[in-house]
Amino acid sequence: MKSTTVRRVGLSIAVATALASVAACDSMGSSGGSGKDDKAAGKSATLVSSIAALRSAEQSTDRADSAKVESSTVLGSVMSMDAKGNLAWDDGITGTLTMTYTGGTVARTMRAAGSTSMEARYLPDAYYAKMGEKFAAQAGGRHWLKYDYDDLAKLGGSSGAYLRDQMQNSTPNQSVKLLLASGDVEKVGTESVRGRRTTHYSGTVNVADLATKNSNLTASQLAGLKKQLTAAGVATEQVDIWVDAQNLLVKKVEKGAMSSGRYSQTAYYSDYGVKVDATVPPADDTEDFTALLKKQGLTPGSGDTATGSGTSS
Repeated sequence: MKSTTVRRVGLSIAVATALASVAACDSMGSSGGSGKDDKAAGKSATLVSSIAALRSAEQSTDRADSAKVESSTVLGSVMSMDAKGNLAWDDGITGTLTMTYTGGTVARTMRAAGSTSMEARYLPDAYYAKMGEKFAAQAGGRHWLKYDYDDLAKLGGSSGAYLRDQMQNSTPNQSVKLLLASGDVEKVGTESVRGRRTTHYSGTVNVADLATKNSNLTASQLAGLKKQLTAAGVATEQVDIWVDAQNLLVKKVEKGAMSSGRYSQTAYYSDYGVKVDATVPPADDTEDFTALLKKQGLTPGSGDTATGSGTSS
């Protein structure tokens, strides 16, 4: 397989799969008040109430351990993708998703590799992407690509370290945590989401502070990530979540802009507590991505393995 194809397919799939793991409003009426102080007090009380509700949602979703997930992700002209499957988060992220690439350069690259759909399996230390028959024919008959999280960190520099951290630690309640960390959240109203009555909350998050508040990265890694975020043109992110009567996350929408285009992810969660099965693919049918790069004479972590596909977003 040509090295350029390895780079485009391999790292683009890594980024797109990582983004997938983890996808109308009613205005709130204001209470009566005769002055600015009353309005400020009312706003403060509403904020306190929203924060308390979000904390309950964060805790309940975290305890649920697993759920069915459906998501749609758009990353400018780079990628649009749908994902569906079951994920668990009681011991890192585990589970299986079916990914379908519907547009962008990643979809074209996948089409050239023989298929625009693939299966992804998440294990605590790595995830595996099942490629098409055309890819297998060019990769010694092996259908699966293994992406070790530590290797991803090396391949992507600061953004790779952040990706590894998020892949190992992200859960559906990360969106709830984002709103809690933002200090800018409001209760929008009650809405029906796929037949379930929910409460809608919305807020704006400073993306550069995201890793600081929701990761275990070192100071140098954080500095490098923020530099890349700034270079990508990312400033803020809008986060909306919908929570049901059991304080469980039902839907989330995250969206923003970077210099190469707008991005967004919408995800739906259901059947909390569902059984999740993710097994390591057969070793004789699996190729390690780092080893594949070395076979092509590429050095992991060098500029040769960079795709410029917006991993920092």
